[in-house]
Amino acid sequence: MSATKVFGHRGWMGSFPENTLLGFKEAINAGVDGLELDVHMTKDGEIVVIHDDALDRTTDGTGLIRDLTLAEIKKYSAGINYSTFPNYDGNQWIAERVPTLQEVLEFLAPYDTELNIELKTFMYPYKGMEAKVLSVVEQYGNGRKVIYSSFHLPSILKIKALNSSAKIAWILNQCIPQPKDYLETLQLEALHLYKGVLLIHAHQYKDIVEQLRVWTANENDEIKQLLDLNVNTIITDHPEKALFFRSERNSFV
Repeated sequence: MSATKVFGHRGWMGSFPENTLLGFKEAINAGVDGLELDVHMTKDGEIVVIHDDALDRTTDGTGLIRDLTLAEIKKYSAGINYSTFPNYDGNQWIAERVPTLQEVLEFLAPYDTELNIELKTFMYPYKGMEAKVLSVVEQYGNGRKVIYSSFHLPSILKIKALNSSAKIAWILNQCIPQPKDYLETLQLEALHLYKGVLLIHAHQYKDIVEQLRVWTANENDEIKQLLDLNVNTIITDHPEKALFFRSERNSFV
C-alpha cells in the first residue's frame, strides 16, 4: 500500500493567502504531493480560482464573481486581507490577485504536482463551466494528474460525459451506505470525505481507503489517525504538519 499523499488546501491556507499563486508556490516548496483549489466563472466566461462566490471575504473588493468581468476582479488584492498572518509581507501580499485557472496551470508547468480542481457549482448554475474547465486543462495542464471534484454531483458527471478519461471525485460531508457501489456505478476515481465522517465511521470505509481523500484535517491527532488508516490523501490547511508526521512515520519503517 502506497504512502498517504498530502494536498495543500487552497494552497497553504493556514499560513498564506488562500487560492493564490503565492500560496501554491509555498506549498510546493514545502513538499506537497498535490494542491486543492476552487473555481468559479466570471461574467465574461473566464475560470478564476477563488473559494467563495463573492470577492468580499478574501479580497478588498465586493460583488459576486458571476456579475464581474475578469478585468474587474483583477483590480483587487487577494492578499491584503491576510495582514494578521505571521508571514505577512506587505507589498508582496498586496500585489497578489485572484488567479485564473490558466495562470495557475502555467505556473505549475515545471512541477509534477497533482491538482484537485473543485467546481463550485452547487450555488449558481454556471452554464458551460464544466466544458470550459476541461478546455483550459487540456490546453495548459501539460498532462499532469488532475482530479475534478464537487459537492454538486451533476457537475462531475458532466465532466465524465465530456471526457471519459477524466478523474472525478464526489465531495461528501455525510456518511453513505455501500460507498464502493457509488465508486463503481458513478465511475468515481475517489470519494472526498469530510474527516469527521471517516473518523467516526471508519469501519464503513475500510475496504476503500485507497480511494479516499479526506478533508480538511488540521489537528495533530486527526492527521495521525488518518495516516494510520492509510487513506489515499490528506487535504489540509497545514501541509507542513502532515508532511512532518508522515516523514516521522517513514523514518521508523
